[in-house]
Amino acid sequence: MAAGGVFARRGVRLAAGLVAGALALTGCGGGDESGGEGEKITLTVATFSDFGYEPLVKDYMAAHPNVTIKLRVTEFDQHHKQLATRLGAGAGAADIEAVEEGYLPQFRQSKDKFVNLADFGAKDLAKQWLPWKWEQSLADGGNFVMGLGTDMGGLALCYRSDLFKAAGLPVERDQVSALWTGWDEYFAVGDRFVASGSKAKWFDGVGNIYQAMMNQTPYGYFDTADAYVGDSNPAVKTAFDKVAAVANKPGMSAKLDPFSQQWNVGFKQGTFATLPCPSWMLGLIKDGSGPENAGKWDIAKIPGNGGNWGGSFLTVPKQGKHAEEAYELAKFLTSPDAEAKIFQNVGSLPSQPETLKNPAVLGFKNEYFSNAPVGEIYAKSGETLQPNYRGTRDADVRPVFGRALARVEQGKQAPADAWTQALTEAGKALGK
Repeated sequence: MAAGGVFARRGVRLAAGLVAGALALTGCGGGDESGGEGEKITLTVATFSDFGYEPLVKDYMAAHPNVTIKLRVTEFDQHHKQLATRLGAGAGAADIEAVEEGYLPQFRQSKDKFVNLADFGAKDLAKQWLPWKWEQSLADGGNFVMGLGTDMGGLALCYRSDLFKAAGLPVERDQVSALWTGWDEYFAVGDRFVASGSKAKWFDGVGNIYQAMMNQTPYGYFDTADAYVGDSNPAVKTAFDKVAAVANKPGMSAKLDPFSQQWNVGFKQGTFATLPCPSWMLGLIKDGSGPENAGKWDIAKIPGNGGNWGGSFLTVPKQGKHAEEAYELAKFLTSPDAEAKIFQNVGSLPSQPETLKNPAVLGFKNEYFSNAPVGEIYAKSGETLQPNYRGTRDADVRPVFGRALARVEQGKQAPADAWTQALTEAGKALGK
């Protein structure tokens, strides 16, 4: 996650069980690294959250007794920074490295450090993914396949139905969805919630709200020619102004840093009533809220026009000793059957048309979220979803605007001053 947790595109689930499970997959310390046919090899898969791979790799190892698989999980930004460092050093990268969509443009500039998966026949799999997801994986005019797509982050709005009921608001998901079309209506409903006298705040913090709004735009800080437009793109200023207007408004924001320990405590204590929730966040909400809050959360339509928050690719760094075997494992982990199982296990929304139509996905309901038909909700959003373009230097600029809104939220700076400072800091980050 970026800059103090603001604008992280995917949270980290480093539960003790996950870490222990990952270590258990290493077996008896790996095996012969020579990699000849039938000889024992070890493949390491590095991700930045619980991708739901543990049961899948156990199945893979059972079918491939010569392969031992190790899972390595690291915090979001740390994972990508370490990958950049290890690529530069020429050593230390895993056999398979997950790269989130926001970082993909940056690593595309170093494609010579990665295996071109087209060399192993990846182009034959193109129709397995939604067209835009496949396009994201390409470089060099479509001749270079950077990675195989995993999930995508279709957006919805998660809400506490018990807090809505206490505030005199509708509680059924269809009725809640009808409360708003865009973000102005969402904030207006927030005013009603605050006026009810609820001790809870309307939303968790400005980070997630602004992130969701920005992810509904075709592009944000960089246009599709990779030119910086953060200071001229009306969508950036509009989203910033809307969020800044409510950031320090009494009762609206719980002022929690997304994905922080305090954020998790906020779930458990019912500190806030709503937050934007891409499909992969459902597991985080459940973990943070705990069993005592089962059935209190539900899922409604996101204000605005859909949007995508997150989604990753499995890449194969060149420095690995077993590139073809790594590709075969990546192909298995991104197969339609695997993607369906992952959605049911951890909520990651498949980026494949076939899987989105799978009855096991479409009919899946989440008991924790009041039996919400999450398969139907997120699959429907996935069919029409369009990605938000991220520039090569997006990771350098995005946190600057997050810090600016955080200062407004904490009452440390007026919106206009925060905006001016953000533009100055963004320019410095880009060397202007």
